[in-house]
Amino acid sequence: MYMAYGWPQSIPLDPGESDGAVLLRVLGRLLLAVCPASLHLWSASHHKVRLARLDRSPDSLAAHGPNAHAVWSPDAKTVAVLTSSFYLHIYKVQLSGKPLIVGGKQLPGLCLAGLSQIIVEKVPLANDISITSNFACDSKSMLLGLSNGHLQVVSWNAEFSDSFKLRCSSCSPDKTAAVVDALVFDPPSLRGNSNARPAPCCTGDFAIVHVELSVKLRLLVAVYSDCQVALCTVGKKGLKQTSGIRVDRWLSTGDAMCTSVASEQQILAVGCSRGVVELYDLAENARHIRTLSLFDWGYSVEDTGPVTCISWTPDNCAFAVGWKFRGLTVWSVSGCRLMCTFRQAGSNSALSPMVKPNAQKFEPLMGGTSHIQWDDYGYKLFAVEESLSERVLAFSFAKCCLNRGLSSTTYTRQILYGEDRILLVQPDDTDELKILHLNVPVSYSSQNWPVLHVVASDDGMYLAVAGSRGLVLYDLRNKRWRFFGDVTQEQKIQCKGLLWLGKIVIICNYVESSNTYELLFFPRYHLDHSSLLYRKPLLGRPIVMDVFQDYILVTYSPFDVHIFHVMISGELSPTSSPVLQLSTVRELSIMSPKSPPVSMRLIPEPTDEGVLKRDTNESSNLSSQQPSRCLILRVNGELSVLDMDDGHEQALTNSVELFWVVGSQEEEKSNLIKEVSWLDYGHQGMQVWYPSHGANPFRQEDFLQLDPELEFDREVYPLGLLPNVGAVVGVSQRTSFSTAEFPCFEPSPKAQTILHCLLRHLLQRDKHEEALRLANLSAEKPHFSHCLEWLLFTVFEADISRPSAIKNQLPQKGESPKKSLLEKTCDLLRNFSEYMDVVVSVARKTDGRHWADLFSAAGRSTEMFEECFQRRWYRTAACYILVIAKLEGPAVSQYCALRLLQATLDESLYELAGELVRFLLRSGRDFENASTDSEKLSPRFMGYLLFRSPYKRQSSDLKSNSMKELSPHINSVMNILESHASYLMSGKELSKLVAFVKGTQFDLVEYLQRERQGSARLENFASALELIGEKLQMDTLQSRLDAEFLLAHMCSVKFKEWIVVLATLLRRAEVLVDLFRHDLRLWKAYSITLQSHDVFSEYLDLLSALEEELSSVSDRTLQSNGPVS
Repeated sequence: MYMAYGWPQSIPLDPGESDGAVLLRVLGRLLLAVCPASLHLWSASHHKVRLARLDRSPDSLAAHGPNAHAVWSPDAKTVAVLTSSFYLHIYKVQLSGKPLIVGGKQLPGLCLAGLSQIIVEKVPLANDISITSNFACDSKSMLLGLSNGHLQVVSWNAEFSDSFKLRCSSCSPDKTAAVVDALVFDPPSLRGNSNARPAPCCTGDFAIVHVELSVKLRLLVAVYSDCQVALCTVGKKGLKQTSGIRVDRWLSTGDAMCTSVASEQQILAVGCSRGVVELYDLAENARHIRTLSLFDWGYSVEDTGPVTCISWTPDNCAFAVGWKFRGLTVWSVSGCRLMCTFRQAGSNSALSPMVKPNAQKFEPLMGGTSHIQWDDYGYKLFAVEESLSERVLAFSFAKCCLNRGLSSTTYTRQILYGEDRILLVQPDDTDELKILHLNVPVSYSSQNWPVLHVVASDDGMYLAVAGSRGLVLYDLRNKRWRFFGDVTQEQKIQCKGLLWLGKIVIICNYVESSNTYELLFFPRYHLDHSSLLYRKPLLGRPIVMDVFQDYILVTYSPFDVHIFHVMISGELSPTSSPVLQLSTVRELSIMSPKSPPVSMRLIPEPTDEGVLKRDTNESSNLSSQQPSRCLILRVNGELSVLDMDDGHEQALTNSVELFWVVGSQEEEKSNLIKEVSWLDYGHQGMQVWYPSHGANPFRQEDFLQLDPELEFDREVYPLGLLPNVGAVVGVSQRTSFSTAEFPCFEPSPKAQTILHCLLRHLLQRDKHEEALRLANLSAEKPHFSHCLEWLLFTVFEADISRPSAIKNQLPQKGESPKKSLLEKTCDLLRNFSEYMDVVVSVARKTDGRHWADLFSAAGRSTEMFEECFQRRWYRTAACYILVIAKLEGPAVSQYCALRLLQATLDESLYELAGELVRFLLRSGRDFENASTDSEKLSPRFMGYLLFRSPYKRQSSDLKSNSMKELSPHINSVMNILESHASYLMSGKELSKLVAFVKGTQFDLVEYLQRERQGSARLENFASALELIGEKLQMDTLQSRLDAEFLLAHMCSVKFKEWIVVLATLLRRAEVLVDLFRHDLRLWKAYSITLQSHDVFSEYLDLLSALEEELSSVSDRTLQSNGPVS
């Protein structure tokens, strides 16, 4: 699959040109861009260099009009351009053959070119008829759609034939209307419309606005102005034989705008004016597959506009979509959104805090997309903005290793690879998955661009990398590259596929001189023909290869399977001379009408006794059991099992994009997924397949598919597995914005656990000990608690969804009652300390009406609360309060909450205590009023115990209640709070007091007024100043903020003793001056106290400042206050 990385590159065309581009096309390593007044030819290889440019003269533009449509011949030698005045210009592309030198090096395949005009012809059109479509072409002819519904065929020498109209077998006058309607196909979205429209070729002359040709499928697609789509067969002679072009089928989408054909996958993508893309399966009579859009991401057709262009990747596994108003997106066939230029805030984007003057500049293709085109390798996506041809944007993409074709890789190493680099998924120091960019050495990539194959060894510690020629190896442990010492030998290797067989790398090499294929076996320690272990000529071009233990599978077209057995004598090391022997052990030729395979994986035998491990380090004569079955993934996404003993093929599922066979890897003690046979991913999401021990262990009904809890996010594409964690690793797009013009695209790895699926599978089969052993292996892994919670949640959801009659079914006589899956799950979870948290978390996520069912299996809520309370898990215990209120009644929940409140205050958990206070006050009033409103006990009210409540009236409640007789429930809460406040005030724990007041909304003002002569009284100023200074530690910011908070409250109740102490600690001279100005006796005592104690020497500067401020007081004021004694 394809993921964007890095910043988009900008390729300049016509600066300041405001009209849109006419054509954007890539052939080989050349990029052609046709603008309204010019043609540009660039290299599309690693180095983007302009090779040629041709500008039309002003006289030509005035006489013939600007360029309107263009097409490039398949041999890349001729360009046809149609002007707005319907003149056809033919240009010749000539490569000079003189190689260019870039960076002091001569690069292969890069040379200057020339563009020259050779023909100019006026298109012969009848009156009132115009050309209304783009070009379609094959090697001999071009085709255009006309406004009267006809098609015009033109040769590459500008020779025009007569226009013709598309016809179908229903056009003859003796056909009935029923036959005509049978040719009209409506997708599911339009089946509600009972008035099926007849075919355009039979009823009208609607203009043809878009044409598309697939030479491989001999299919012509024509879109009419009334949005109907004609699917036409093309004769063997191509477009020039117009009599061979006939309508096979009609699609009535209602709003078709453009189309694109995936010839390999036989899928038709139709872009619609409502901003969606419809996919149709051409192999099944244009069956509607699915609809893809950005609606689920919050973008409507008003944001995107209609679809303007669609472009498939070279392997047809993904396609890019451009919209008229804004942006482009890349989708996989299954509907995973792989890349999007739309700027989105959230977890998948890192937004710069900088305010940008023009935010629109920082999103690519903000003005819409007119043309998109992939290069021949799928590493670059070129795009031109709507109504703007000043530049081409090139987005870089990396591919995922999909285990398809002639290359196979381990699922334990997650890899993406670009044109000159490898992107490795690996954990950092904090075990968080990151992407590491590993650049292929320039000495290799510059001569052998681009990278075509990357395969990891079974242990994931070595990478084999092949470009257009040669091979290099990378040692991930030692971080070293290994090359061919002889460049001549390297250039003789044209790698078409790679496999790892232990410490041996197998190359499927194409011998160009003889047009044959061969397998080359090299040891990983030395790349040289002198170390070549074996050379195996192949019978033809292979289409699929795989390796399992000592066996190699090679499949030829159409479906001929050969199995080879490898035997090694001697040690694989530079100091020895190992001998490799290859023997054919099985040959099959299968006749099947199905689509060809794209991937085949040998399956280990279901019995462990038959599988013997092999060590390639030493000579071994162990005969591992020959595999007799293999999994087959076909082009159309069908997954099946082939029994190679009898040739029987069992279909399993469809719409699959990739799969992993788990048992084929070397098993480790820490492998958590040994219970799995294989996993697959497609439109249904992830599916896990488990082994069965019946008579036929590969019957479909013996497998359990758990797709609901494995449904991956539609932005995350899976790459592989982490067996020691029991997780699937995927990757999604992340964009980061900075001061650059465009964002940086960053693939972001994500892990999703499958442990809960494995545990549920074992419990369903009464394998409690195996499930406990697996869970114990996973107990130290990340997200273990989340796995347990997800397991209990899915089991409980399934339990409450079952019909009551099945749930309440009694066992027959003589049968002991069987435990339900919910009870088995709870029994398993009780072995772990996370059990209490998990149960109450699941309760929060479910309807309170079903809590009785949950806790009948999990245990009594009061007992679980008591256990949490005794273990001092107060936060977990608080979550059980509402459950107790629902199941045991408000009286019991009040009692538990009061006990918990006292305990949380003792532990200084004031935020949690505040939530308990709010719950107690509310439930106390409800209890008094005998309210039985069940809404107050619904799960959403758990927020009172887990998050800060928006209820802000507690202080007024407490204050108003203090003025009248309190109810017993509120009185209990008040007593606990006041007792704790007195404890903190007496011990001068002022920071805790502030946290207590803020957390519980305790009315401190009322308390201070009442306790002025009690617990809040300060007996001695000197000792109070010294003690409170030690307690508050005024050198920290938080302590100063706490002191400010207390000072404000003391001033509000005019508590002089505390004001003096706190103002001194805070050095608030203005507060002290205001106080002493009206009480000079207090000032005198204050001054004497500070001067007579050495410990207060730090306040002498404050004392001097106060004396200076107070010296301005008049003598009259001093006399009126009298002498200070």
